[in-house]
Amino acid sequence: MRPTQHPHSPADVATSPAPRWAVRSAHLAALVVLPTGLWRIALVIGFPSGYTADGFAGFETPGAKAWMLFLSVATELLALLTTGLVRPWGEVLPRWIPRIGGRTVHPLAATVAALVGAGCLTALWTPMAWWWTFPHTDMTHTGHIVVGLLYQPLILWGPLVGAVAVAYHRRRTVRGPVRQT
Repeated sequence: MRPTQHPHSPADVATSPAPRWAVRSAHLAALVVLPTGLWRIALVIGFPSGYTADGFAGFETPGAKAWMLFLSVATELLALLTTGLVRPWGEVLPRWIPRIGGRTVHPLAATVAALVGAGCLTALWTPMAWWWTFPHTDMTHTGHIVVGLLYQPLILWGPLVGAVAVAYHRRRTVRGPVRQT
């Protein structure tokens, strides 16, 4: 490393491309969140989305609409972060980010953050597998089925992030062949 070069410069990063299955899994992680986000946005714009008239009334307040819109955008953005584990910006931060742009991402920091997120997502969404066993008196029968189907893909979100995180860690921490002298 040259003396004028930053210790965490892009020149220090030389990793192999992500495996094809990891790239596909990262994109799938972003897609499994989309159905529920679109469903929430339908609630925000005034479509009952499977709720009875009484059940839908709770979503017609400005606070509820703001929360549903925020939740839809935030979950999709979080899901899109998974693609950073298979893209160059997950190895070197984009230059446009103030103060830290252009620095390499420490593999352990990204891996731990992703694995903690994967564990939380798995714990949060696994109960959706039993959606149909929970009573939903504020929904129509058809709405209950449709909403259940829209939420089922979220069960995959955590495991997908976890698998991509492990692939990222392996790819970023692999060392070259050991030289024998």
